[in-house]
Amino acid sequence: MTLTVDQDIILKKINKISSHQELEKLRLEYLGKKGLIPQEMKLLSTLSIDEKKIKGQELNLLKQSIENAVKNQKSHIENTEINKRIQNEKIDVTLSPNLSNQGSIHPITQSIFNIINIFGNLNFSVESGPDIETDFNNFTALNIPAHHPAREMQDTFYIENKEGEKHVLRTHTSPVQVRTMIEKKPPIRIIVPGRTYRSDSDITHTPMFHQVEGLVVDEKSTMVDLKSTLVEFLKTYFEIENLKYRFRPSYFPFTEPSAEMDVAYTKKDNVIKIGEGDEWLEILGCGMVNPKVLENCKIDSTKYQGFAFGMGIERLSMLKYGIPDLRSFFELNYKWLEHYGFSVFDINSKSDI
Repeated sequence: MTLTVDQDIILKKINKISSHQELEKLRLEYLGKKGLIPQEMKLLSTLSIDEKKIKGQELNLLKQSIENAVKNQKSHIENTEINKRIQNEKIDVTLSPNLSNQGSIHPITQSIFNIINIFGNLNFSVESGPDIETDFNNFTALNIPAHHPAREMQDTFYIENKEGEKHVLRTHTSPVQVRTMIEKKPPIRIIVPGRTYRSDSDITHTPMFHQVEGLVVDEKSTMVDLKSTLVEFLKTYFEIENLKYRFRPSYFPFTEPSAEMDVAYTKKDNVIKIGEGDEWLEILGCGMVNPKVLENCKIDSTKYQGFAFGMGIERLSMLKYGIPDLRSFFELNYKWLEHYGFSVFDINSKSDI
């Protein structure tokens, strides 16, 4: 029995093919159920044992060569098509922009610019840190040790690295406060805007949201300084001089004493108006820094004290810009952004005090 196919001729045919359809057609011609190689395999039964071994080996080697050649040519065709698409679909950045399709500043971004501007005028600097934090920075340093009931207040995304060490997607921006207290000596006067994460999702909660926290550590700060700072911020942010507010006692493991701040509001036609009325809306949490937190960060609590506060940027944005649904912040809705978004020229004009 002699093979009726020439390997070199087949491989040359494969290498000349330029489309997936042609390549598949040729593959079936030689390797399909009714292809030439399977048909040759069937004829082996008519040969002697010694001939079967020789011809069977030849057919298997030929089959492998064809399979490898088809695979390589398939990759070559795919790469050629990708390169063509890259050439045809690339954007010429030197072209004049289409000014009829201008982008907008997202309300969250606008709020962050606004918040930074206001606290900047109150002599606060801005700090930032990683989204993935150590358990110590996110919990333990903030007086929330292992198995502490306060950990149940937050639904946490836990992450373990290759060494088995436990990390978390930060549940608040407080770890940046810890990092700052460890790395810098008082006096400290910072705000920390950024993304935070909690395993919670419904009409009023999202797995990722934005917070801004503030921290002051020095030798003289008191609860009076804390209150006056927050009142000044909210008056400026909401552009309301006669802001009606109240502070209620609360509990946070990282502050003592702790409080929550409410602002008065009225609601008409499903629109909330901040600053006046008989209804109250919680807007932030605050308190004097717990001495244990200072000691965990190697700061002498007999010499230094301070205050801290935190608030949700989504909530501030909803109240200021009249946005009714929290989920809309994260939906890819161009019309929504066109309506609630800001021009780049509004960043300074709308954020200045």
